[in-house]
Amino acid sequence: MRKANRGNLPAAGLTLALVMLWQAAAMGMDAAYILPSPWLVLVRLWELRGPLFSAHLPATMAVVGVGLGISIVLGLGLAMLMDASPAAEKALYPLIVASQTIPTTALAPLFVLWFGYGLWSKVLVAVLITFFPIAITVFDGFRSVKTEMTELLFTFGASKRQIFWKLKLPAALPYFFSAIKMAIPLSVIGAAIGEWLGAQSGLGYFSRRMMTQLDGAGVFAPILLLSIAAMLMVAMVSMIEKRVITWRGQ
Repeated sequence: MRKANRGNLPAAGLTLALVMLWQAAAMGMDAAYILPSPWLVLVRLWELRGPLFSAHLPATMAVVGVGLGISIVLGLGLAMLMDASPAAEKALYPLIVASQTIPTTALAPLFVLWFGYGLWSKVLVAVLITFFPIAITVFDGFRSVKTEMTELLFTFGASKRQIFWKLKLPAALPYFFSAIKMAIPLSVIGAAIGEWLGAQSGLGYFSRRMMTQLDGAGVFAPILLLSIAAMLMVAMVSMIEKRVITWRGQ
């Protein structure tokens, strides 16, 4: 327990230093509608806790959850397909990379035009951003298996399915959890972008509405809430990872 607390000291110290720097910059600028102080943001978050926690946070988390779920299924499917077929790898890999060169802010308004202000226009933005790290990272996990190990199992009479479940899948699990931890913040960003550009609810929408009112603290309050939600989700995934991958330290 003491070692864990000591391990958190550098992060706590750096966070405190950044908050103090933020406070100093806010005091030097003396324009709360542009850069509010951390205390003003916390006060505004408390004042707006009703609409933020009852309506806008659930709306954003719904987008994140659905988008992340679709990205996991899509990313794993593409990774498995590319690993199973070299022809599929040559055909899909360039397209997957090319999909990340499309500006998301350019597609988000089109998604709103096609699907309206409902859930799916934001979900598509989140999926477009998050499926890439899952597909590529898990594929690299499959490729990390040594050829000698695969050939050894073949000589023992193992089928391709047995090699996948007994060798490749355990080898790719650390890569999978790393990909999920990368995808969570990206899915939050994708949801916020989609809500910012076209929505009727959500933290991104609320932040944009506060900006039109020149409420600097109101703009930062939902952003802070988004950051906290993303960090909690990553922490939960890390806890699950420690319980599932028990052999990592061996």
